[in-house]
Amino acid sequence: MVTSGKIGYLEGVAKPIVKWAGGKTRLLKHLVPFATERKMRVYAEPFMGGAALFFRLASMPERRFERAILADQNPELVAAYQAVKKHVDRVLTALQKYADREDRRELYYETRDLSTQKLGDVERAARLIFLNRTGYNGLWRVNSKGKFNVPYGRYLNPKIVDPERLHAASAALALAEIRHVDFLEVSRECAEGDFVYFDPPYVPLSKTATFTAYASQGFGPDDQERLAKEMRRLRDRGVRAMLSNASNAETRRLYEGLETEVVYAPRAINSDPKKRGEVAEVLVRNWKGGAK
Repeated sequence: MVTSGKIGYLEGVAKPIVKWAGGKTRLLKHLVPFATERKMRVYAEPFMGGAALFFRLASMPERRFERAILADQNPELVAAYQAVKKHVDRVLTALQKYADREDRRELYYETRDLSTQKLGDVERAARLIFLNRTGYNGLWRVNSKGKFNVPYGRYLNPKIVDPERLHAASAALALAEIRHVDFLEVSRECAEGDFVYFDPPYVPLSKTATFTAYASQGFGPDDQERLAKEMRRLRDRGVRAMLSNASNAETRRLYEGLETEVVYAPRAINSDPKKRGEVAEVLVRNWKGGAK
């Protein structure tokens, strides 16, 4: 909730409303010190996903930014954030209808196959959250046509309706502009005094590990090159930018000359539970010095 009837401090700690592949909740201890070195005019997150860093910064007692810009290429995710921001109680009502159904497996596939073209943002938000809470391993994956294709999960009692979490998220999102655009449309309007956090689909760890399908467009090698160039352009314009990616030879090549640090984070999503241990990731910064 927002205190004093205006956008400002949050009473509770806002947290991600979806489980997202590559989500950064477990990396916040590494990210927050760099993001809070100084106050910023604009906080921008062009690959918002679960937006864990945004929610943490928005929940701090002392405001770290004047306004925020969140963006993503996944239209369903963008619609969900818009709805939670503007119509959180309507989203909760829609989610309750899912929770009241007993034929959950049948409901899941019925909902998965539902076209969203004629749905409003509230219905799209409820659909995405329901599928995310009940789908296999909390994964969001689409094919080349943008169709969600994750099978039903194995949860005994998933929390489909979570008023406290959604209300806290809604209050935080009141601080943000939410867009469905390419990352460059966000970063190119940032200026000195702003802060950009990039959390793109990662560079594959091997030639066979090419899955980046969280949006139908994918994110291939040319996009990784565009992003690396943008990190340097932002540096030259005096805009602080930080990026997360896989720790491998290709990432080291892409970001040679920038500040890098290898960190370890638990892998939360993998079809094989034995492969959900810690994995090396790299934090890239376009400024020298930084938090210790």
